[in-house]
Amino acid sequence: MNIKRAKQEIKDAIEAYLIKDEYGEYCIPSIRQRPILLMGPPGIGKTQIMEQIARECEINLVSYTITHHTRQSAVGLPFIKEKDYGGKVHSVTEYTMSEIIASVYDKMEETKIREGILFIDEINCVSETLAPTMLQFLQCKTFGNQSVPKGWMIVAAGNPPEYNKSVREFDVVTLDRIRRIDVEEDFGVWKEYAYSAGIHPAVISYLDIHKENFYRMETSVDGRMFATARGWEDLSQFLYAYEKLGKRADREVVGQYIQHGKAARDFANYLELFEKYRTDYQIEEVLAGRFEKFAVDKLRQASFDERFSVVGLLVGRLGTGFYAYYERDLYVTVLYEKLKDWKREMEEGNSPSGSLTAILGREQEEYDRKENAGQFTTPARHGAVKIMEFLKARQKETEAYEREGLAWEEIFSGAAGHFRQESEERENLIEEIGSALQNAFDFLEQAFGDSQEMVIFITELNTNPYSIRFISENGCDSYYRYNKKLLFEEEQMSILKELDDIETDL
Repeated sequence: MNIKRAKQEIKDAIEAYLIKDEYGEYCIPSIRQRPILLMGPPGIGKTQIMEQIARECEINLVSYTITHHTRQSAVGLPFIKEKDYGGKVHSVTEYTMSEIIASVYDKMEETKIREGILFIDEINCVSETLAPTMLQFLQCKTFGNQSVPKGWMIVAAGNPPEYNKSVREFDVVTLDRIRRIDVEEDFGVWKEYAYSAGIHPAVISYLDIHKENFYRMETSVDGRMFATARGWEDLSQFLYAYEKLGKRADREVVGQYIQHGKAARDFANYLELFEKYRTDYQIEEVLAGRFEKFAVDKLRQASFDERFSVVGLLVGRLGTGFYAYYERDLYVTVLYEKLKDWKREMEEGNSPSGSLTAILGREQEEYDRKENAGQFTTPARHGAVKIMEFLKARQKETEAYEREGLAWEEIFSGAAGHFRQESEERENLIEEIGSALQNAFDFLEQAFGDSQEMVIFITELNTNPYSIRFISENGCDSYYRYNKKLLFEEEQMSILKELDDIETDL
């Protein structure tokens, strides 16, 4: 199955394992809560989905790559203890608590969340001395003589033997005590993730044209050559950093991430053209509505790859704006609720500075809890930081106003004025992005009408959850016209629902 389906399977298992009966006991006893074993090629997102699952289920995650550990760190160190058996004292070997089990308890203390996932990566690549320990772990949920706490689900991941010479096969006794999920690469699923994660538009548009290079594992006379989803995502982050530095990635740089010679060379060549098209077609001018007829004529007569790349450039630049809107809207929406809480507390007779200090304390505590538990999405984290910065600025003003003897109504009025400025920035962003989106439609309409390029443009907009959110909340006449004409409405609603399920608040 693909990684998206595997993620849902694990979330469903968590829901089933953590449900309790009327006596407060888990409906499925711990011994019957089978560990899940994810088996699949390296670099397709097995580790990454665990962070997403823990965040979306609001539980802890403790993650270990077991090949980095010795038997002592996994099981614990031996020590001698004196025990009385039948009236006679014996020296008995016992073990300190496993580092891994200790990390589980540390995480519970940090987050005050009692349930979670213990994720062990590369579990079938352990050393010979650790192999029995891993079998015991999967069968009995223990490391040495220490058990995994109740309410903690075990998920392990491994690579099939064709990808790793160190792989050890599990016996039937072990396999009969786990839930095995075999996952494989799927570009369509990864592309959905790529838009929400802000993967560089050059990477997305290139792989759309050359899907065969999304995931490759080959052996040649020069050794193993490969391209993985992990490699493309890491390369994307590096491309963004290089752009900020005013540098360009050449074939050598690309090859350090995409370790498949042909795919690396091909993408490096495409990247040069991608940057050339950005200049030739003056993408920023197009989105500002200042495109020239020569650009329309040039695009109309261009090759398919060139037309597709220009569509990718437009989608990528618009995607930056859609994401900025989402982050700003999330921040302003939650900030409004915090200000309402502050006003309510002052109406109840609490002092302006005292009540604001209390709210800030709760915000900091909640921020620390979510940060320690890894439950923040990037926009939620940014929003939380901005909210605390806003409230701290108001706190300083409030303390000064109280010394001047101002009533709480006057103090709150000043804070409301600052909030209106934040809200106005959101409205300006909406206007700017809405105009850019309409200008992109105007440009493509003049070049292609409702041909396949427009279908591609609509498809890309419908794949990006942030573009769907922006359009559903702020509208776009051209989008609705083409979306209905090209029968994409059902897909749009499905993706919007997924975003609502993932992020409802900070």
